[in-house]
Amino acid sequence: MTGFAAAALPRPLAYGFLALAMVLVGTYVAFSKPLSMVFPVALLAWLRFGIAALAMAHWLRRPPDEPPLTRQTRWLLFLESFLGNFLFTLCMVSGVQRSSAVSAGAIMAAIPAAVAVFSWLFLRERVAPRVWAGVACAVLGIGLLSLSKSELPALDVSLLGGKNTQNSAWLGHLLLIGAVLCEASYAVIGKKLTGALSPRRITALINLWGWVLSTPMGLWLAWHFDFGAVGVGTWALLLFYALAASMWTVWLWMTGLRSVPPAQAGVFTVLLPISATLVGVLVLGERLGGAQWLALAVALAGVLLATMPERAKASAGAQR
Repeated sequence: MTGFAAAALPRPLAYGFLALAMVLVGTYVAFSKPLSMVFPVALLAWLRFGIAALAMAHWLRRPPDEPPLTRQTRWLLFLESFLGNFLFTLCMVSGVQRSSAVSAGAIMAAIPAAVAVFSWLFLRERVAPRVWAGVACAVLGIGLLSLSKSELPALDVSLLGGKNTQNSAWLGHLLLIGAVLCEASYAVIGKKLTGALSPRRITALINLWGWVLSTPMGLWLAWHFDFGAVGVGTWALLLFYALAASMWTVWLWMTGLRSVPPAQAGVFTVLLPISATLVGVLVLGERLGGAQWLALAVALAGVLLATMPERAKASAGAQR
């Protein structure tokens, strides 16, 4: 075993890294709402990747104990960035823009079930029948939310220099479902990458790919955008969003994922919808209607069903 492979964290510390990563993801998912009212979505993505690329430039260098990139690793890095960084950002930000942070929280509750399914399909991990029941609950929760007529994007973004817009909620929900699938792919591909590269280098490389993918549209939008109209508070929020989304959460997740199977790591994504919903209600002034409470409860019940087998297995192992 090489020194690189031996750097895995103790399991409790890995759990802490995964939990903190998902709390930060839920937080920036919610805060992407006011940012998307100021910046076009593609421009916001380009600025995010660009800021993070500057912050992580020193992470691109290959450590002495790390093997050179193979063709398969390069392809996985591209897919990880395209699905988990670039496409996830576009779907997530556009989805939240057209609905609300609360809706994002309810729909993102399907991530653990999606991770379990993808682990079964692509990593050949065994998935218990209770997980399939969790998938059904997650789908039902999303359906209830989509049928809700109490969508309340009640955020006043005038102080940020933006404009309130009314968009089709159903399209926002569909985009958020796409973000769920992208996040599940991100977890599965990330597990394979952590066996070949350090978490820091994975973080820097997939962010660099995200910046490359978003540059053509980003440059075109930047040329026509009035940056002088953006307030100081919005720039500060953008800096937090860029570092949290592209640097801190990715490094925390990849570091924890090296010691935890993807299906078990999916347990911690329950913190994403919870934190997104809390930020939406407590900070952004959104409200939870009865249908949204029910949708969130059903989706979270699906999370519990999907993760209980893993918890039971871990408990049985601890008693031996």
